[in-house]
Amino acid sequence: MRLLLPTLFLVLAVPAAGGSAAQEPVAKVNVSTTRDPVDKSYRKMIKGMERFEREHAFAPNAPLRFQLLPRTPDVKMDGITLRVAGDTVSVPVPVGPDNSFVLPRNEQALREDAAVLANRKTTSMTWRALIRTPGLPPDTRRLGDLRLECRVGTEAGLVSNNSQMFAWLSSALLSADHVCNSPEGNYLFFADRPLFGVRLRAGERVEDLPFKMLYAGGDQTPEMLRFCDCQVLLDRTYYAPLWDRSWPDDTLVEFDYMTPAAPAAPVSAPAAEVQQ
Repeated sequence: MRLLLPTLFLVLAVPAAGGSAAQEPVAKVNVSTTRDPVDKSYRKMIKGMERFEREHAFAPNAPLRFQLLPRTPDVKMDGITLRVAGDTVSVPVPVGPDNSFVLPRNEQALREDAAVLANRKTTSMTWRALIRTPGLPPDTRRLGDLRLECRVGTEAGLVSNNSQMFAWLSSALLSADHVCNSPEGNYLFFADRPLFGVRLRAGERVEDLPFKMLYAGGDQTPEMLRFCDCQVLLDRTYYAPLWDRSWPDDTLVEFDYMTPAAPAAPVSAPAAEVQQ
């Protein structure tokens, strides 16, 4: 994992001829950090992609994308640019209107242990894998897709919490098998809009998720919330019973939203129709 380093001040002692370092004035050099933008390990994200390929059976009809989401209320999610940057390589990554993207493979970037950089501050965004089977009913997800999202996202090192209050993550999140197969894994998912509730449906079996599986567990204090990547999306968060194999991969996860979906953008009429 790449560390975010504050601005460093280096003190250099330069002795004059015949003098000692202790007797001479020191020069102070200001070195600006290069890890201020959002920074993810390219190697780790490629490992996440490889896990997707190995375990595609969880979501056999779904493609893999990654997605950027806001962490703070003031972050602007339009105009985001993304690139893979190494010592000698720089590869632009196209970002879609929903701020999702496909990460390209580049052997030079792998050799150089490149970073995946966005033009936003470190604490302004969070990252997730995005795996959606096409053709599902509106306002639903598929549990197998979520199981694979957890495995890919954890393997790729996408979840970022930076407080001692989340110190347990440093060991638990190293293992996707632990996080995604345990009730204590606590891998957060984000719905498209604020939630009233979440329901699981598998054939005749239907269950509502309890409150403790919504809103990041419902126990985030103001002090804790600023360190959680759910900070600005708290009312969209939920946990899913990834570990419970009594719910098959084809289980539908149904969302009861607080607000209706935004209307689709109107389609412009052809020029001939406009003239009539």
